Amino acid sequence: MTPSPQKTRVGMISLGCPKNLVDAEIMLGQLQLSGEVELTADADDADVVIINTCGFIDAAKQESVDTILEIAERKKAGVRRVVVSGCMVQKYRSELQTAIPEIDAFVGLDHLEAITEAVTGREMSPDAAPVKRKMSVRLYDENRPRVLTHGTAHAYLKVSEGCSNPCTFCAIPQMRGKFRSRTIDSLVSEARQIEQQGVKELCLIAQDTTRFGEDLGVKNGLTRLVEQLLSKTSFRWIRFLYAYPGSIDWSLFELMGKEERFVSYCDIPLQHVSQRVLSTMRRPGSPVEYRDMINRMRELVPDLSLRTTFIVGHPGEEKSDFEQLREFVEWAKFDQMGAFCYSPEEFTPSSKMTNLPSRKVAERRRDILMEAQQQISLDRNRARLGQVYEAIITGVCDETEHLLEGRLISQAPEIDGRLLINDGADRIAKFPSFARVEINDAHPYDLVGAVV
Repeated sequence: MTPSPQKTRVGMISLGCPKNLVDAEIMLGQLQLSGEVELTADADDADVVIINTCGFIDAAKQESVDTILEIAERKKAGVRRVVVSGCMVQKYRSELQTAIPEIDAFVGLDHLEAITEAVTGREMSPDAAPVKRKMSVRLYDENRPRVLTHGTAHAYLKVSEGCSNPCTFCAIPQMRGKFRSRTIDSLVSEARQIEQQGVKELCLIAQDTTRFGEDLGVKNGLTRLVEQLLSKTSFRWIRFLYAYPGSIDWSLFELMGKEERFVSYCDIPLQHVSQRVLSTMRRPGSPVEYRDMINRMRELVPDLSLRTTFIVGHPGEEKSDFEQLREFVEWAKFDQMGAFCYSPEEFTPSSKMTNLPSRKVAERRRDILMEAQQQISLDRNRARLGQVYEAIITGVCDETEHLLEGRLISQAPEIDGRLLINDGADRIAKFPSFARVEINDAHPYDLVGAVV
């Protein structure tokens, strides 16, 4: 009897944000459904490697290119095909094809179902070929198969695709197209499928999550979606990422203040606070409006954990603008914060602007902000000492088998710090699971505690 031929092993490296990760999981689901290949979590053990790229800022693009080059080099030692997908394909396919001829196939955002042909080497249909600098129009639904890649502690539910905000520095709309929401019924259906796989925390994501439903004429869309998810699923925690300051719906925070399962957490990338810089960025708001907004959030949700990000060194940012930003950070005392140097993105209005602060100035401003935030985060974490919180315990710590790792409600997965368990680990029988943990040590980003 002739033995069956061994299936081609396919590995995936997904870079960038959780929204990109969902695309990666859909492609893996499509491959699994085909039955033609064998999926492996170890790209080093793969015959074919898919690199799902991120094209958000220079650093992300460079990471994507470096990863492609690294995998292309492995074609000399076992890797048979290299497939590139994601945002960079949408915008830079021709450039990548010319610069890295070792790439065997490209899969654009609108044609994730073509991943099987790309991996196997079969010819794609003409309409599945990515077009240079073509905006995405695809909107997937609950019928697309998905392979969850991050275990069952948490999973992401992409509620909408694209973005219609006019931010001058951002190239996301060029790649992912205009904002478009899925239906509540579709999202509830997919959430139930995710729940059936044992997932404990559901994270709602989009480029502009708080605008969900607006294009469909659904008032208070995100609030209505969360209400349906609370009613029709039993996830212990439901979290949303990210809020946009121009589309805040206060009914959402009223719901958060009342519903224990809708966790008290908000990630709202403000990007800046100077009225002049915000105007240049074509972003809504002002220092006064942002202060009022944060005060109201904390009034409605007293235990709210608040995260934000800022861009320094944007064209036109002067010392006085940065001082406004620094003072605001000291006042707001965010639980978590990220600061990034402005990165000129091709074909964006900001990339054509003059009066750009030097890279050295931008980096110094970033460091000043992050040093201030490090002390703020440390102080806020120290205030938790001796307190007992519910935590999700996700597994053994990567650095040492003597510690367990988990998160509090205030720590979003893959974004914020960790909770390390140094006592009571023997009480945790399986992962992931929930436990009561007393905090006994605090660091700027991570917390340490004992199961009680």
